[in-house]
Amino acid sequence: MAPATSELVFSPQANHNFSRILSDLKRSNLSITNRLRSIREDADFVREVAAAFGSRPLVANERCGSWYVAPARKAGSAYFKSTDGHAGQWRFSTRRLNLQLLAIIGEHDGCIVVDSTRRGKRMPDALSKTVPIWCCVLNRVLFPDDVDRHELFTPPNAVSRSEHAQIEARIPEHVASLKALGVDVDALRRQLRKPVRPVWVTQESQLVPTDEVFEDFHPVICCTSSRRVLGGEMSEGGYIQGAGDDTENWALGLTPPVFWRHADVLLSTPEPELSDLVRSLVADHDADVDTAGPKQVAPCLFVGCLPLTNQPSPSTCTVAIYSKTTDASSWVKSPSLMEVGVGKHKLASRNLRLALPSISDFVQRFIERPDPSVGSGAAGSSEPRRVLVACETGKDISVGVALALLCRHFDDEGNFCVRPPSEGYTKSDIRVRLSRIMTQFPEANPSRTTLQSVNSFLMG
Repeated sequence: MAPATSELVFSPQANHNFSRILSDLKRSNLSITNRLRSIREDADFVREVAAAFGSRPLVANERCGSWYVAPARKAGSAYFKSTDGHAGQWRFSTRRLNLQLLAIIGEHDGCIVVDSTRRGKRMPDALSKTVPIWCCVLNRVLFPDDVDRHELFTPPNAVSRSEHAQIEARIPEHVASLKALGVDVDALRRQLRKPVRPVWVTQESQLVPTDEVFEDFHPVICCTSSRRVLGGEMSEGGYIQGAGDDTENWALGLTPPVFWRHADVLLSTPEPELSDLVRSLVADHDADVDTAGPKQVAPCLFVGCLPLTNQPSPSTCTVAIYSKTTDASSWVKSPSLMEVGVGKHKLASRNLRLALPSISDFVQRFIERPDPSVGSGAAGSSEPRRVLVACETGKDISVGVALALLCRHFDDEGNFCVRPPSEGYTKSDIRVRLSRIMTQFPEANPSRTTLQSVNSFLMG
């Protein structure tokens, strides 16, 4: 009589071998090849959704969404965080307002927001809860008299009735927080003809082609690109749900633009050769990439990415933030150029707190400097003064410095206004200025540590 499975006893060495074999199988299933093939498969579904909804524009919810939308088809980016929709959080982000979407929605009678999620989930919290909160808050602020359109909509197959009720109870406080930012409600309202409302699509949905124009609302179509996998990836023939997520763990520097530019060759390359090919393509892309020009965040204030491609004019006060640590005595290079070395990553954000007083004083001296050859907006001036802050990403440290300068040296209209150093600032003041920067530059991404340094500098 054959022994039962429960009666089998393996040596410790055999158990170790089984564990190694299972780990190798899982690693091979999560290979770069399988990830890229899964991304391509999900991107095909996204194209079907776009065709089914009258070719409404595709908006990638960053960072993951851009993997599933070819750059030529991408109308814009959104920044709805899943963490804002997590149970018990249910936040409306006053930092990530996503107001840049309103023009796209108004012009095309809606848009398709593309995202994916990890194994086992039907849709990401960003689409099931964060976007619905955003839609509801905007409707109440932009259409205050249209009470029938103030309802919160969430997908019943992903959000329970109890959670829905708890989210809805927080909407009034989110409305108040948006109003407190002092956004130009009339200007935003002119971009929309009617309220916005979320609609959800997954690979489980039945797609019926329609060019329907919804009479009562602009649809914000929340498209979960990935197919839901309930078991392990090894049961899916190589398919990986949410394959475009966690790129720092597998992508070797590969980005969506590089992937889509070379998709055919990447998908046809054998796995043993793929890592070297990816590194080569990434290196070529980095060598060819053109640095984007500075972004204007206030009438006289700009942020940019290093290296600076053009030599700034004498009318521009340039503050360049570098990732190497340098002595403060060497920072000032000229009356209009300051090169500040604060280090990398979290160290840089912490060192920023110590550097901001020197940066602020430098900018103040530039603003107050009497120089007939540099205009200041007065009659007879040749060129208006401006301030440019640049860092290696153009999105983190430089934005934090710009925020500090905007609070300290600019008035409510964004024009130069040197304030007494003793003037205090509240978190609300800083939040309002940050929202203005993020509205002008939605791609900005100042870290929490950077913002803490700015708060500490301004509030003492």
